[in-house]
Amino acid sequence: MKDLVNVRGTVTTGGGIILAAEPSPDDAPVVKRMREAGCVMVGKTNLHEWAFGVTSANPHYGPVRNPHDLSRVPGGSSGGSAAAVAAGLVDWAVGSDTGGSIRIPASLCGCVGIKPTLGTIDTEGVIPLSRSLDTLGPLAPDVRSAALALEQMSELTGLLPPAARPLDAFRVATPAGWLEGLDEPTTAAWKKVSGRIPEIAAPDLERAGAAGLTILLVEAAAFHRRWLEEHPDKYGQDVLRLLRLGLQTSRSAYVDALAEQSRLRVEMEAAMADVDAFILPTTRIVAPPIGSDYDRADLTALTRPFNSTGQPVVAVPAPVEGLPVGIQVVGHFGQEAALVAVALAVEAAWV
Repeated sequence: MKDLVNVRGTVTTGGGIILAAEPSPDDAPVVKRMREAGCVMVGKTNLHEWAFGVTSANPHYGPVRNPHDLSRVPGGSSGGSAAAVAAGLVDWAVGSDTGGSIRIPASLCGCVGIKPTLGTIDTEGVIPLSRSLDTLGPLAPDVRSAALALEQMSELTGLLPPAARPLDAFRVATPAGWLEGLDEPTTAAWKKVSGRIPEIAAPDLERAGAAGLTILLVEAAAFHRRWLEEHPDKYGQDVLRLLRLGLQTSRSAYVDALAEQSRLRVEMEAAMADVDAFILPTTRIVAPPIGSDYDRADLTALTRPFNSTGQPVVAVPAPVEGLPVGIQVVGHFGQEAALVAVALAVEAAWV
């Protein structure tokens, strides 16, 4: 369980050092549902501080390491959950996703991650980053396990079809103009799996992510405002910088971003009207070394738009040797079963 989520009898830190070290008296609703389904909670996982980052290099508890190369990051912010799955420590793990925090670690660690439609899973009892964007979801070794895990976390049922259909039974496309700047391993993986997937017009990539970023910055800063005033020394420098940026963002910019978010949802659904799913890389780069310089957009640019729109996404590992590369399968709002069917087909086509 990502250490944002209350599990009775355990301390919830959020990856920070501000909260009192007192065990939670109750389970979050998602944990109660999972226990009813027969799940056993075996531990809390480390994460990027306050879920506000993409490396899981935590300044207080140490960096999470990528099981494929211990010198590299696992992605964030749900890096501990992805690493636990990739290392075979658990059947599946829980993460959260506000700008890509399930899908980025799934991509860099070579496992499957599902970001369901916004609002699918109860986030009560979970430390927020951005209440308008936060989602919970599973990380698992394969699509089938992830889909069953999602059922155990939510009210969704019947996500798995009787059998995987061939990929050519579905209409898939990739958003035109979105795939600039891929590194060499990601480019090679994309060429290997994309085949004759057509490109179709979609909202501009930068615009599609900008609204979600503004909403995230403002809402995260609002949640942390008092602590920022009283305990700025208890934050890592990268998170402190982002939170202060949120405090400097105007109310009018926030209101504009909320309006833009609504427009983007309509426009993205219109762009996908004739396809079952978008397929595209999850990140532009493979896992960078711990402590190295990297461009944050190389890890978030292709994930954040679907937090803005709220659509469900499954991140699936591409069939590569060496460091993992993830591919996103993006579905229609509220249609998880249809999305899982496409993700199963994608996975089966690569096995």
